[in-house]
This record gives sequence, C-alpha cells and structure tokens, in this order.
Amino acid sequence: MPRPRSEAARQSVLEAMRAAVMAGTYESVTIEGLAESAGVSKQTIYRWWPSKAAILGEALLEGDLPGADVSVPMSDDIRADLHAWFTAMSTGLARPEGVALARALIAVTATDHELGRALNERLAQPIRSWVAERIARGQVDEQVRPDVDAGAIADQLIAMASYAALIGQPLSAERVEETVTRLLRGIAR
Repeated sequence: MPRPRSEAARQSVLEAMRAAVMAGTYESVTIEGLAESAGVSKQTIYRWWPSKAAILGEALLEGDLPGADVSVPMSDDIRADLHAWFTAMSTGLARPEGVALARALIAVTATDHELGRALNERLAQPIRSWVAERIARGQVDEQVRPDVDAGAIADQLIAMASYAALIGQPLSAERVEETVTRLLRGIAR
C-alpha cells in the first residue's frame, strides 16, 4: 500500500517546479535537482508523479500561470483595445517564463492529454473571455459584424502569440499592428 502524500512535501515539490518555470529553466529540470530544491527524496517524487511534466501540470493547475493575468481596460476604440491587449499578451509570452511555459505546456500535453487540456483551458479561458467581451461590445456598437465568432478570434490570437513564444521570436510592434489591421478588416461591419 503506497504511503500517503505529505502535503508539505507535495507543496514543496510544486513550488520548486514553479520556481524553475519562472526562472525559464524547465528544460533543464531534473528529478534529482527538483528533489534537492524541494528538500525531499527522489523516491518521494517518483512515487507521486510519473514524470516531470506531471509535476509541472499539477504545479501550474494549483499555482499562478505566467501570462494568464493579461488584462487591458476597454475603451470605445476597438483597434486600440485589441492592439493593447495583443501587445501585452505577446510581451508576456516573450519573457523567459512565458517561453518556458509555452514549451512546458507542449511537453505536458504530449505526455498527459487530460492535464494538458485542463492547463490550456485554464490559461486560455481568461483570454477568451476578454476577447469575447470586447467583440460583443464591438457588435453592440455596430463596429463588428454580428456573425463574428469571438472564440475563434481569441484562439487565433493565442495561437500566434504562443507560436512566437515557442520559437523564441516575440511579435514585433509591426506584426501586432498588421495582425490587428487584418483582423478588423475581416470582422468590421
């Protein structure tokens, strides 16, 4: 019969993993190094998690996600709002912890589809909500066609910023401007 988890040890391991991600060093994390940072044995970690991706997934589900807190006040100018939001999101994902998070999410998703789906949903939900609200306001103001799917737009913006983070090439101001201009041409009334 497996020994029950010590909550203090579990939290210590999760915090050590979050610290590694925030430092942008997920790729170089080892179970040995994690155990040392957390002050637990390797056996404790191996007994409770099948992989470092599983530890990361649990750590991120329970802790803060870098980049998930992008919040931009809305104005009457949809172009300015989308530009400010996309710039903030791209800037956040361009930081080392954003790049590490994007890459780590792929590793988690590749090894545990359910956990990856839960993490992606947690990260994407606030983003999708902001875009949906801004598009809905644009529809009420008759700046955006009523048939526009805000979720699809949010997914495209998330995909662009995430891809840029994955390849380590932050979106330039020009790329953000071009994206917002093309987007607005496609959804304007």
